[in-house]
Amino acid sequence: MESLPLVELYVMGIALDTRTGTPIVVLNDQENRRALPIWIGTAEASAIIRQLEDIKSARPMTHDLLGNIVETLGFSITKIEINDINSDTYFASVYLSNGEGTQHIIDARPSDAIALALKAKVQIFATANVMAEGTISTDQERDEAEAEAFKNFLSNLKASDFKFEGEIESDQ
Repeated sequence: MESLPLVELYVMGIALDTRTGTPIVVLNDQENRRALPIWIGTAEASAIIRQLEDIKSARPMTHDLLGNIVETLGFSITKIEINDINSDTYFASVYLSNGEGTQHIIDARPSDAIALALKAKVQIFATANVMAEGTISTDQERDEAEAEAFKNFLSNLKASDFKFEGEIESDQ
């Protein structure tokens, strides 16, 4: 299976959908040009907020339990990847490895994977197709300026700008 290009994302925080009150985890790319909003449940939002704000709970939450199980079994979480979107449903994978070279990829909901990534302090990635289909621009002004510069570039192109070095073969 061919690997798709990945974009590293950072958790910006939790927002609330003003229409429904549903929590949304918002991830941004490194340049803060694209945001990936993912609607999640309240329990998952709570877990993410606790990790972001380094709030300890008296008893392990689900992501704590999963992290403890992974560690007890001799594995570590190496990264998480948000790797697909289908009908507004996102899919993610948690990557595990141990010191002996054994690796596992575990299917997960993005919200759970994000909480685990924050706990384990590992990188969060999204595939190019998720970025193309799920993100929104957070820098409209810069997008418009780049589009205008590209239009100007195209309008000033001439045939003589294209140079070919070598011989042209002809079948005629």
